[in-house]
Amino acid sequence: MDHPVLVYTTWPNPDVAEATGRKLVENRLAACVNILPGMSSIFSWKDRIEATQEIVMIVKTRRARLNDAMAAISAAHPYETSSILAIPVIAADPAYAQWIAAETAE
Repeated sequence: MDHPVLVYTTWPNPDVAEATGRKLVENRLAACVNILPGMSSIFSWKDRIEATQEIVMIVKTRRARLNDAMAAISAAHPYETSSILAIPVIAADPAYAQWIAAETAE
């Protein structure tokens, strides 16, 4: 079985995050998307310290779908430099991993 992978990404508002998450699931690039509003971010951007409110999106997919999922996220993302990080899963409940695999089958 292909290994689950999490994709961590941040968004400027819940509407664009939800629309993108829905498309990922509809296109079977993700089994599930968690959207967590209300995150405070502090970061350096173009030689300035910035602070803003963002939305976190956690995408549950599998290794074989990762590149396509990341490309879809990048294409939909409004930021000049989008935060998209793939995080390997070192262990998962077997039934949950099987569900992710089934929901992201091509």
